Formats: sequence, C-alpha cells, structure tokens
Amino acid sequence: MTISQDAGFAPLSRPSTAELIAELLREAITRGRLAPGQQLGEASLAAQFEVSRGPLREAMQRLVAEGLLRSERNRGIFVVKLTDDDVRDVYQARKAIERAAVIEVLRGDPRAAAARLRSPVEALRVAASRGDGAAAADADQAFHEVLVECAGSPRLHRAMRTLLSETRILLGELEDAYPDLREQVAEHVVLRKAIGAGDEALAVRLIDEHMDDAVRRLLARRALVGQAVL
Repeated sequence: MTISQDAGFAPLSRPSTAELIAELLREAITRGRLAPGQQLGEASLAAQFEVSRGPLREAMQRLVAEGLLRSERNRGIFVVKLTDDDVRDVYQARKAIERAAVIEVLRGDPRAAAARLRSPVEALRVAASRGDGAAAADADQAFHEVLVECAGSPRLHRAMRTLLSETRILLGELEDAYPDLREQVAEHVVLRKAIGAGDEALAVRLIDEHMDDAVRRLLARRALVGQAVL
C-alpha cells in the first residue's frame, strides 16, 4: 500500500544554512564577541563556518535588514554602532510597545500574565544572587518579551521582536550600569505586582520609569567610558 499525496503531511521544516549562520552571528554581536564597528571579512568567516560565500552573504544581509550590521559601499560589512540617539529611540519605541501591551494585558487576565512573568523574575533573582550580569540581561529581556506576548497581539509581538537584537546589545552595556543587580530585580518585581493587581496607572508609570532609567544609566555609563578614554 502506498501513501496517498492527499494524506495531509507537511514538509519538514529545517533551518537553512543562511539561517544558522545568521543566528550564530546575531549571538556573537549581541554577546559582544563581535565588537561595534568591527568589519566582517567574508573569506575569514566562510572558512570558519566551512561554507561558501553565498549563504554567508545571505545571512549578513538578513542582519543588515535587522539593523545589527551595516553595509558600506566599496568598503564592506560592519557591526553596527548604536549611537546615543539610537539608545533613546530604541527605548522610546519599547516604551510605546510595552505601554500598549500592559493596557491589553490588564483588559484580559492580569493574574495569568503575572503568573507567566514569575519565571523570568525568578531567573533574574537567581542571576543577581550570583552576580551574573549576562544571565540577568537574558532574564530581563525574557520578562519584557513575555509581557508583550501576554497582550495577545501578533503585531505588538512582531514590533517587539524587531527591537530584541538591539535591546540585547544595550542590555549588555547595562550589565555594568547596575552596581547592584538587586536594583534590577526590584524594578521587575514591582512591575509584576502592579500587573497582577490590575493597576493600570501604576503599571504604565513603572514601564515609563523603567525605560527612562535604562536610558539614563546607559548614557551616563557611556559618558564615563568616554572620559576614561580621554
């Protein structure tokens, strides 16, 4: 007996070589292993990945579209440098998205959202207790991604995902901007409690304060680094 073409089986989905390369490059950029402004050499990367230049170029163009790489005519591909204006813009966009997400969450089931947010808060608490800034940054990002997911809006979620890579780069900078990671934990604990209590005014205010505080810390850290270089 043969299997009919009408049996309803879908093709198996496998990540393409370009997708895999893009993911590896994305991680290297957001973790700081590829530095801002660094030029990416095609020949060197193709040799390291043991691939032809075709999928490598496709992967890099994906990251250009995401804003993690920039292409300069007749010069090559470079890791993006996020300026101070970029910092302000990223967090202004996040503020708009997360405000809208909070309002939608509180119109639905805020207790369910608070329950889902418990896991990233606990991960953040554990990371802070170990003094692990990188793990704290991962947990921070997970908290906000879950918050937007809880809104149940595919468009808000897509908008948030376009910012996640840039956000992760900036969270890496923020690792040094919190002398005590317990401050970071406290900010997320009070926000989760406000969401669980259904307090829209407080939750929206906390989102604004959280984003504004991140911008202040990032710009202050950059100013100190700039002074040290001088």
